[in-house]
Amino acid sequence: MDHLHAPVRRGLMDEIDWSQRLIGIKGSRGVGKTTFLLDYARERYGADNKECLYVNLNHFYFTERTLADFAEEFRAKGGKVLLIDQVFKYKDWSRELRYCYDHLKDLRIVFSGSSVMRLKEENPDLAGKVASYNLRGFSFREYLNLMANTRFPALSLEEVLKDHGRIARAVGERVKPMAYFQDYLHHGFYPFFLEKRNFSENLLKTMNMTLEVDVLYIKQIEQSYLPKLRRLLYLLATSAPSTPNVSQLSKAIETSRATVMNYIKYLADARLVNMLYKEGEAFPKKPGKVYMYNSNLMYPIRPMAVNPRAIRETFFYNQLLKGNVVNEGVRNATFRVDHAYDFRVDEASPSRNNPDLYYAVEKAEVGADNVIPLWLFGFLY
Repeated sequence: MDHLHAPVRRGLMDEIDWSQRLIGIKGSRGVGKTTFLLDYARERYGADNKECLYVNLNHFYFTERTLADFAEEFRAKGGKVLLIDQVFKYKDWSRELRYCYDHLKDLRIVFSGSSVMRLKEENPDLAGKVASYNLRGFSFREYLNLMANTRFPALSLEEVLKDHGRIARAVGERVKPMAYFQDYLHHGFYPFFLEKRNFSENLLKTMNMTLEVDVLYIKQIEQSYLPKLRRLLYLLATSAPSTPNVSQLSKAIETSRATVMNYIKYLADARLVNMLYKEGEAFPKKPGKVYMYNSNLMYPIRPMAVNPRAIRETFFYNQLLKGNVVNEGVRNATFRVDHAYDFRVDEASPSRNNPDLYYAVEKAEVGADNVIPLWLFGFLY
C-alpha cells in the first residue's frame, strides 16, 4: 500500500455488495484490477490491519502451498477478507475457491481475473456461488475528474437524453471538457497513461500480453496459433468498424471460417474488439460490424491512419456498453440503444435534423433538443 497510486476512486467500489462471501472482479489487462483490490483494502482496513490480506497467485510460493490450505491458515490466525490477484494462474483455482466457500463460511474472498474467464459458464464449481463484477477502464468522466481535479457524478442515459443542455452548461462553467476529450480518446482509457513510460509502446505490450497469456492460456490454444490471432487482430483493427468478411479472413490467416468466428469471439472476450449485432441476433452468428473495444487501441496499430469517424463511433459504443444494450442501427442511425433509442454519431450538427434520431456530435460543447455533445456520453459511468 505504501507504493499504491490510485488517483481516481472507481465507481465500481460503490456498486459491489461487499458482504457477499465470494466476489469475482473481471477486467481486461491494464484497467487497474490490482490497484482496485489494494484500494479496497486501504479504504476499508488500512495497511496495518491483519484481518485483510492481499496475495498474488502468480507467486512461486503457491507452487508449494495450496490455496485452500493457505486460506484455512489465514482464517485460523484471525483473517476475515482474502484478496486474491491473478487467480487464473493457479491450476485448480475454481475447485479450491468452492472448497473455501463451503468450509470457511466466515471468510470473505475477493478475487480478480481476466475478462476472458467465463466464471459461471465454464466453472460449474462456482455456479450460484460467485458474484461477478466487471472493472472497466476509465470513462471520460473519470479521466476528466482526474485531469481537471473535479468531482462530476455519473449519469444515467435517461438523464443525458432529457437534461443534457443544463448538464453540459453546468460542466462548462467549471471546466472545458473539449480541451480534454481528444487526449482521452488517444490515451485516457487505461490508467497506466499516468506512468512515465511511452504509452503507445506500453499499450502494444499490453495487447500482446492479452493475446499470449489471457487468450492462449485460458482458452488453451497452442502457442503456434499466436501469429494467426495477431494477424486477425491487425486485419480487424485496420478495417474497423466494418462487416467482417469471414471467407477473406479465413484465407488471410489460413484457418477455417468457424475458427475465425471463434477467434473473433475470443478477442471480444479479451476486450480487444467489440462485436455489434442487429437486434435479435448474437454469437455464433456473424456480427454486423466489428469495432475495436476502445478508441485508445486504434492508435498504436496505425497511428498515422486513424479514421476520425471510427474513433467517434468506437468511443460511443464503448461508453454505452455499461448498463445498456447496444445494437446495429437501421436506416440513418449508427446505433440502436436499449431497443428504444436511435443514435447517429457525427462530427457536426446535422444540416437537416431528423426528429426520430438522437445526434451524438463531436464538435458540440453544448447541444439542444435531440443534438447532444458526444463527450457527455462519457459520463455514463
